[in-house]
Amino acid sequence: MSSGKVLLGVLAGVAAGAFLGILFAPEKGSNTRKNISKKGEDFAEGLKEKFDEIIDNISDKFNEVKEEASDITEQTKAKVSEIKKEVKAATR
Repeated sequence: MSSGKVLLGVLAGVAAGAFLGILFAPEKGSNTRKNISKKGEDFAEGLKEKFDEIIDNISDKFNEVKEEASDITEQTKAKVSEIKKEVKAATR
């Protein structure tokens, strides 16, 4: 299981626990609604941060693969050029 899924599960569990704790707390309804709203905003912010982190990781991996592909392309071009020179030299 990936760490992203584990973290998302933990965040969902924390949010559910906080939500249930607020619902069963002995407070006025208006205070409870404010608390639920605040916890919802906190949860959404946490999800956004996690999403941004995942996007950054994907972007980093993409750039690594792109650089590796570029290196392989350059090596292949050099090898092809070398082979062309050898073929020209052999046909003379």
